[in-house]
Amino acid sequence: MPTETEATTKAYVITGPTSGIGRRAAIELAKRGTVVLVGRDRRKLNEVQNLIKQKGQKAVSVVCDLSDLASVARAASEIIALRLPIAGLLNNAGIVTGPRKNTLGWDMTFATNYLGPFALTEALVPHLFDGANVVFVASGVEDPEREPAIKAGYRGGRYISAEASARGEWQSGGSKMPGYDAYATSKQAVLAATLGLSRETTRIRFNALEPGFTPNTGLVREAPGPVRLVLQYMLPLLAPFMKYWSNPKKAGRLAVQVLTDVSGQTGIYYDDNGHPMLGSALVRDVKFQDRALAETRALLSTIRTQQ
Repeated sequence: MPTETEATTKAYVITGPTSGIGRRAAIELAKRGTVVLVGRDRRKLNEVQNLIKQKGQKAVSVVCDLSDLASVARAASEIIALRLPIAGLLNNAGIVTGPRKNTLGWDMTFATNYLGPFALTEALVPHLFDGANVVFVASGVEDPEREPAIKAGYRGGRYISAEASARGEWQSGGSKMPGYDAYATSKQAVLAATLGLSRETTRIRFNALEPGFTPNTGLVREAPGPVRLVLQYMLPLLAPFMKYWSNPKKAGRLAVQVLTDVSGQTGIYYDDNGHPMLGSALVRDVKFQDRALAETRALLSTIRTQQ
């Protein structure tokens, strides 16, 4: 297992690097080492890869559909085979979509935003050098008490269990907007897992980031029509006047700042200005963190056994 002092060139893995926050972060990370670009679309990956190479920097593309565990396993094997000194993993990819299912019958949003990134992280952690940083892009919409999220139509994460979430089942009393409960719950699980992993594994740092309200990114490309209309065309007009407003450039730089931080901080949830913030009361509950981890691993191990 490589250590940071042994590494001559650092490498960083980033998911969702072809648009929005991920694209900005990938371009910035390329200034610091080799970037492994992980995404679904080969053409778009090659576009970003070529852009980075034109600047005399290094990038490698790995095709991966995070909603598909078999694809995640193949991508992890491909990344490991590169034998790069991985200093950081940025789990950035995410979607907002309606009640769609993947090939396993899982909710597409929950699988893409949480189960796939979790599986990729678990596969790569043994191959990260000591002190490496894993950062998950979370979201304040998981907190049912967060006023801006409530005004936007969210009602917080509605987690029942990992298995129920995979089936697309949420606690009652949720949002009336299609896909909102799935998205909020996926981010609730992301944050709980991040905090739980930070307690489990002290060799690696695990942190989360709330990037702020960042409209007009690839996040909404698969959202239902009414949701896409609001997020992509209406809210951006109001964004400069809203609290927690951000943009891909600012959020991308912040993601890189958190990923490459050398202070040794772990188990921190950063806000859109890079300051520690609190998640919902539920995700701060250690028992809930441990339950989410245990249920997720149990679900993923069952699927792996079947494959």
